[in-house]
Amino acid sequence: MSNPLLGTFVHAVGGVSASTCYVPFQKVKKWSWNTYWLLQAAFAWFVFPVIIGFLTVPDLVSVFKDSPISVIVNATLLGAVYGFGGMCFGFAIRHIGYSLTYTISIGISAVLGTIVPLLMHGNLVEKYKAPGGAIIFIGMFIAIIGIAICGVAGYRKEADLKRNAQQGDAIISFDMKKGLILTLIAGVLSAVFGISLEVGAPVAEMAGKYGAGNFEGNASLILSTFGAFATNLVWFVMAGIKNNTLKEFTDVKGIGKRSFGINFGMSVLSGALWYGQFFFYGIAHVQMGAFKFASWVIHMSMLIFFSYIIGIIMKEWQAVSKRTYNTLILALFVLIASFFIMTYGSMQGA
Repeated sequence: MSNPLLGTFVHAVGGVSASTCYVPFQKVKKWSWNTYWLLQAAFAWFVFPVIIGFLTVPDLVSVFKDSPISVIVNATLLGAVYGFGGMCFGFAIRHIGYSLTYTISIGISAVLGTIVPLLMHGNLVEKYKAPGGAIIFIGMFIAIIGIAICGVAGYRKEADLKRNAQQGDAIISFDMKKGLILTLIAGVLSAVFGISLEVGAPVAEMAGKYGAGNFEGNASLILSTFGAFATNLVWFVMAGIKNNTLKEFTDVKGIGKRSFGINFGMSVLSGALWYGQFFFYGIAHVQMGAFKFASWVIHMSMLIFFSYIIGIIMKEWQAVSKRTYNTLILALFVLIASFFIMTYGSMQGA
């Protein structure tokens, strides 16, 4: 029996997992970004999905055998497209920090993840005219305004940091132009991951028939994450060969056993946290019952909330002016309001 209130709570747990998944990188030392990213991607998008899939879905192999091959292929290919978005997301954090990267990319994902499936099914106009449809579209428009204000906050932050550097303060690495481009790409492709999950829904339904219950989504998740891993595996192995960093995976003596153990552990933890967000998403989605259509936007709003908290804890906005900080606060309020409006519209459409 579904329980939307419990589903919303589980979405919040997934939001915490998602907003903290790249924090462990702060503890990784003497490794290149390529090495860290490839290892965490292997656990996030291959190891954990496969292990948890076999543990929670009865007769998983038969589930895939009985599912339409076109669904399996399409869901995997869409996951592969998202793989580029994951890379862009990681690089964006290095340029503009957690708060802006999560806020802008997830804001875009929430909008596109709602509207693209409507276009895919050819019922965009129908949904707009349906009860709550106009409210959802108003919420999307407000979300775009919030994203734009976030961009303004980012550029003001960059100006503040440059001004502080001229006054003799320590120079903080921040590049809004590069970060914004990467974040926009990450946001668009993050929505593609949501579409991949929807395309793979028949596999999840098949898993439900085999008795997976609340864990049925773990079957289709394997397809989406495997596609993402394949893209990253090719890209970062080539980058490792080019930059001669692949040896870091086995160079224990070079950095010491302790440092190697910490780096390996933090990379695995990053992978576990990333996988955790959609592990909990799958459970919450089942619990939403008649409100499943609201799952994506609710999940994305949770990411916004908790990524902002992470940004405060990591003191990303400590060195900015009050004007810049207030601009960010305004943007967050606008975005949060848009999420509530879209969720309300979705509930009206129930």
